[in-house]
Amino acid sequence: MAHLGPPIGMIDTDRQGYRGVDEPESITPPAAVAAYFGHAPREAALNPGTGGPTVAVVEAYAELARRVLAGPARLGRTRLVAVDGPSGAGKSRFAARLADALAGPLGGRPPVVHTDDLLDGWDDQVTFWPRLDEGVLAPLRVGEPGAYGRYSWVRQCFLPRPVSVPVAPVLVVEGVSAARAVVRPELTLAVFVTAPASLRLARAVARDGPEILPELRRWHDGERAHFAVDETATHADLLVDGAPTLPYDADRYYVRLR
Repeated sequence: MAHLGPPIGMIDTDRQGYRGVDEPESITPPAAVAAYFGHAPREAALNPGTGGPTVAVVEAYAELARRVLAGPARLGRTRLVAVDGPSGAGKSRFAARLADALAGPLGGRPPVVHTDDLLDGWDDQVTFWPRLDEGVLAPLRVGEPGAYGRYSWVRQCFLPRPVSVPVAPVLVVEGVSAARAVVRPELTLAVFVTAPASLRLARAVARDGPEILPELRRWHDGERAHFAVDETATHADLLVDGAPTLPYDADRYYVRLR
């Protein structure tokens, strides 16, 4: 793929047989859409339009960075980008690559806040928000730098040295519930990254070990409940495939679903 800019690839699952994870080649179109989203009704409910044709569009991070910078700053002087989605979907990777794409135009990489660093353990899945709002978002609203305490999952406590968040043209917040309803009016861009539940579970276990399975299953139940009530995917500006099967340069491009 030698060029940037507009979408460089488009595959319609209803017409061209774009196959998802473990999807048989002879599957019928309605089932193909279900298969693409993991054969799980609750998982499919997170993704708008799964009852009809799904189109995958390959787009450049560089173009998305230009779109962010052309957008309005709604958090004081800062353009707030939220990268949301279920655990293991690929949010951190997407946020990192978008931050890399923004580094050139900005003359430096924008700050990235991972909501996992703000959680007070497993039971703080969505209740951490006041910590983010008071420490980071509230100061940025009035043009002042913010800071937060980073939680150590090894020590199971917050570390004493705060992490500073400077006033910058762009702030990327990545993690489950980052694009929740309360912050939508201040977002320049809301991204929802999705992937099949079985693959997300496998990724998490490969990363953190099988001993986290009991907590992880509770976590998955909690995030599904949150997304259903919050309607996060429905309100997102961008729905991203975190487990695409078509060939593309993953460092420079991502796959958008629509």
